[in-house]
Amino acid sequence: MSSRGSLMFLLHAHLPYVNHPQDSAFLEENWFFEAVVEAYVPLIVSLERLASEGIRPGITLSISPTLGAMLENEALETKLGLYVESRLELIEKELERAQNDPALLRTVQLYRDLYESAAKLLHKYSGDLITPLKALQHAGQIEIITTAATHAVLPLLERPEAVRAQLSVAAEDYLDRFNRKSAGFWLPECAYEPRLNSYLKLSGFNYTFTETHSVGGPPDGVYSPYRTSNGVGLFARDAASSREVWSSRGGYPGDPAYREFYRDLGYDGDLEYVRPYLGADGARRPLGLKYYRITGAGKDLAEKQYYDPDAALARVQEHAADFLERRVKDVDGFYASRGGRPLIVSCYDAELFGHWWFEGPAFLETVIRRIRQERLPLQFVTPSEYLNSCQEPQEISPRVSSWGENGYFDPWVNESNDFIYPAVYAATDKMIETANRFRNQDLDNINARALNQAARETLLAQSSDWAFLLYIGSHSAYAQGRLEEHASNALKLLGEVIEKRVDEQSLAGLEKKNNLFHRLDFRVFASVSRF
Repeated sequence: MSSRGSLMFLLHAHLPYVNHPQDSAFLEENWFFEAVVEAYVPLIVSLERLASEGIRPGITLSISPTLGAMLENEALETKLGLYVESRLELIEKELERAQNDPALLRTVQLYRDLYESAAKLLHKYSGDLITPLKALQHAGQIEIITTAATHAVLPLLERPEAVRAQLSVAAEDYLDRFNRKSAGFWLPECAYEPRLNSYLKLSGFNYTFTETHSVGGPPDGVYSPYRTSNGVGLFARDAASSREVWSSRGGYPGDPAYREFYRDLGYDGDLEYVRPYLGADGARRPLGLKYYRITGAGKDLAEKQYYDPDAALARVQEHAADFLERRVKDVDGFYASRGGRPLIVSCYDAELFGHWWFEGPAFLETVIRRIRQERLPLQFVTPSEYLNSCQEPQEISPRVSSWGENGYFDPWVNESNDFIYPAVYAATDKMIETANRFRNQDLDNINARALNQAARETLLAQSSDWAFLLYIGSHSAYAQGRLEEHASNALKLLGEVIEKRVDEQSLAGLEKKNNLFHRLDFRVFASVSRF
């Protein structure tokens, strides 16, 4: 059946930059390890499997520069390998412990398959997961785009120099990593305001994504692309198709058959038994082995029942069918009333698929397969493909918006975290002032290194993650410490350059720890010259 509508899936893959080379088992590095094993590896395996069977996935991935740097960090790759080995060791013990418990045994076997798959893929690509993604993009199976350098909420950056730096560094980072320019740009937190248009255009990006209510009320609503006055393409997120997939309350992930995220062997197991797999401090932490299902709304963790992989997979099939049935109805309704082919844009955090929603990768693969198998009047398209084939989009003036709670910037500026901004703005202002001062000077190696590292620290202080972690009350001390550390590092380095007394040993330590954006030039923070 010929297509009557198009689906565009954007998976935004991002983690804050975490690298602690002096520590062998740092808790926050587990964010990265868990995401790799539960989300990124299953996603790559699914994409490669589909492509090998002649089924083109046609999805779009946004990979943040901080995540890209972590995926290419050799020290983290080594730690990741050790993490997977330790889990496989624990799983072998769990298989023995579950021998006489068939319900538990089936789930333990599922984890064995998951971690063996991760070990196999990591071995295949020598720990570098960017390589298979590059290959998939080169083959035309997917499209990969970038986002702001350290995932700053761009409308909250007061200085235009800071916005320009976030975009310029991201564009250069993508070019270095993927050997081509990024056609598109994911606005962190889908946060838009009109002044971003010029910076997106100047940085060479052809299109971006906005929240549903940013486009107002054009005749085609969110079912058509648009463009700004300077020609930047805009895709507006379809709220319904997004909510069905990400909402744990009204969406698929909250189904009672699916895996319960918050009950973990790290808290359930005998302390002495699990101690070898905890951190050096011996404190309980998630180990990634979760044996229970959601069971029902309002159930305490102690009331959860064992997870049944077969029952969960059956629900995946039903939910994939339901999702596609709803999209066909959307398409048919639009096609019948307007005679056009609508575009449905669904945007999600990539970590939802596998990490938060364990069954997510199977859902995504099932949706892609069913369109082909059932000859549904839908097709997956990437943003560049769509813009290259559609008529000139209508020009609009999008409204200020984000996909955060209440639709604007509340999660990142509120009474729980607003105290952080004076430090961020002070470091940013000093970075811009110092970049302007030294932009045309011939600098020796040590001072150039110090200024470049100060630029890295400034960018890292601007990350949206610190404000959000404070807002939700998760790892708050770590988030506040990281922000204050980066801002302090930047101010210290800038002061040392001005006073001509750079501490080379301290600088080398920061370069080793916060070692991203290898070609970063501090002049990216300089103001635009006006003549």
